[in-house]
Amino acid sequence: MKKLSNLPKTWLIDIDGVIFEHNKYLKNDEGREKLLPGVKKFFDSIPKDDKIILLSARSKKWKEYTVKQLRNSKVRCDTIIFDLPVGERILINDIKSGGLKTAIAINIKRDKGLVNI
Repeated sequence: MKKLSNLPKTWLIDIDGVIFEHNKYLKNDEGREKLLPGVKKFFDSIPKDDKIILLSARSKKWKEYTVKQLRNSKVRCDTIIFDLPVGERILINDIKSGGLKTAIAINIKRDKGLVNI
């Protein structure tokens, strides 16, 4: 990842295929989702002053279950947005007057985790 500024940040992070194995919550008889490699270390590296917003196409009916899985996995977040469309997620932001580009997008391979971020 490119070098980031020292300013507090907002992280927009997908749940399925990034944090947990993609769509396993629909098949999981054990009630415990598989945390993908590097996720815990990545989240632990995010400064406490930063905001973490998780994104998901999961229906809101999975909210309680998802929050419990995140809590059990010790993955922190400030907000979760459910019921999103399954297509692209587009972030539009301004460039600060000093030239800092305030929008970054990172695409990773599904279910590979966050080990190479």
